[in-house]
Amino acid sequence: MRAAPTIFERCGSYPLRWVLALIIIAAGGALATAFGLEHLGGYAPCSLCILERWPWAAALVAGVIGLAIGGPRTALAVAALALVGNALVSAYHVGVEAGWFALPSSCAAGGGASTIEELRAQLQMARPTCDRVALRVFGLSLAAWNGLAAAAVAALAAATLLRAPRSGEPPALNS
Repeated sequence: MRAAPTIFERCGSYPLRWVLALIIIAAGGALATAFGLEHLGGYAPCSLCILERWPWAAALVAGVIGLAIGGPRTALAVAALALVGNALVSAYHVGVEAGWFALPSSCAAGGGASTIEELRAQLQMARPTCDRVALRVFGLSLAAWNGLAAAAVAALAAATLLRAPRSGEPPALNS
């Protein structure tokens, strides 16, 4: 008796456009969550948090373009690469939070205030440092959740690309 195929084994049977639609939904959800936590929840993002938004935006744009004008394989490849990069940045961010890596210079407080008023203004405008976890969900920081989500969506996109037949090829036969 043959075991049921895993989701990654079935990826080749999903139309590329469906997977692109899932990527658009995931990227939109990730960005909506980030902006919602910032603007509605009052959680100010650090500079690495902001950097982690850009790959989601790239995946979203690639997905929309891939659906709108075609080229779903290219769009999936762009989304997969962007989200692998996001997962790597998130892993670095988690390492900074855990103290495994040094705090990047973009996250460090800086500036030279010469008066108390200038110092107060700098403190009000300063972003939080990247080594401080503002919120944990089920024990994981938001950077960790972001990395897991990016890695999962990237894996889905890559598995779909690897298993989907190229144009002009017959679909793979299931045994």
